[in-house]
Amino acid sequence: MNPVVVVPVFISARRRKEGGTMLTTYDHATPISAPGELPRLLASLQKVRGLGQVLVLVVSEPSIENQASEKVQAAVSRFPSLNTLVIGSSELALVQQRMEQLGLGKLQKEIGLAGYGAVRNLGLVMANVLGYDSVVFLDDDEVVDDADFLQKAMYGLGKLTKKGIPILAKTGFYFNSEGSYLSKSQDKWYNHFWQQGRAFNKWISKAVRGPRLSRSNHVCGGCLALHREAFRRLSFDPWIARGEDLDYMLNLRMYGSDIWFDNQWSLRHLPPETASEGTRFRQDIFRWLYEYRKMEYSRTQIDLLQVKPSSLEPYPGPFLEPGITKRIRLTAFLRSLARPDKRAYRKAAKAATGEATTYAQRNCAKYFEFQFVWPELMARMEGDQILRTALLQSAAQRQLDAAGDGAPVHPVAASPSAIDPGVTSEIRLNIAE
Repeated sequence: MNPVVVVPVFISARRRKEGGTMLTTYDHATPISAPGELPRLLASLQKVRGLGQVLVLVVSEPSIENQASEKVQAAVSRFPSLNTLVIGSSELALVQQRMEQLGLGKLQKEIGLAGYGAVRNLGLVMANVLGYDSVVFLDDDEVVDDADFLQKAMYGLGKLTKKGIPILAKTGFYFNSEGSYLSKSQDKWYNHFWQQGRAFNKWISKAVRGPRLSRSNHVCGGCLALHREAFRRLSFDPWIARGEDLDYMLNLRMYGSDIWFDNQWSLRHLPPETASEGTRFRQDIFRWLYEYRKMEYSRTQIDLLQVKPSSLEPYPGPFLEPGITKRIRLTAFLRSLARPDKRAYRKAAKAATGEATTYAQRNCAKYFEFQFVWPELMARMEGDQILRTALLQSAAQRQLDAAGDGAPVHPVAASPSAIDPGVTSEIRLNIAE
């Protein structure tokens, strides 16, 4: 297979970015004046065998779009051995213009550089236009230590299990700064009603001891591989505040597919410190209430498979059950008594019964409406030569502007051929059906 690696990078105008909408508040945005973590990731990718095209998606506030793209291009230019393209607002404008020419509309909310889900969708559209048969998502705050990382990413992808089940999406896992794959969960009294870390640890402890590939209840968005048969059928959800990676697993199940966990595919996740735990919890409130309403709505659709919380034990099932609103209120209140960011937690507690609930009710059906459009959009844009040429010219011009005439310009690798014929073969070893 011929995968493209996609890395979203989030740039902010200030050191401590506050405000923004619920969809444009990001966990770890790099200040425009700071070097950020991207160079560390790119340095680690230099030793990965078989690495081809790398796409870096630049996400920022509109006021610094050009500066952010220039900053990322400068970082990328330090690693000339990597075949890297920077995708910023200029390239997004070309994509939107081409979609309008094809009668698809701009779809600015659904495909773009604002919001976790929309950003990932842009990465999928880019892979589709450039002709790649698989996508590997990484995050910029990671380090790849394994030279065979990409080979492991492709293990099993596009193959069939002994029962004839296609493996079209798979996830690996993270090691943290302490060398552990377990969540640094806080078993404190104020988290009594919110044992997210403990539930995850229970699930992954079993998964890493099992066969190499097993059905997954969890997704690491920065260690995620998608076959084109998956991403041409299913988009990410642009309306979820965060957790779009886990949401994608739920979407796959509703549409009759699944995601697989590979316990031999991993990397190191070294994120900077979160600026505000209270703000992040507020996003979690929007996320889980939206997810709950979305799952409820899906059960009213006759063309979707029902995904029950009981099938997602020990995680994330408990966060998709009817008592989630009460648990959110109690947790926000208890944390407001004990945690430093008291004001943010009190604001989060109000959101549980106010704007977050309203947001979930208003938007829970929109993803399914977009899903009617997505497969046609991907079919019509696949390998689009007009857009492909325009994108390459734009990216090449940015490289020249950044480094001056005579700078090395790395064209996208030749468009790969059809999917490996091995898609019809079977993996007979070390798979849990």
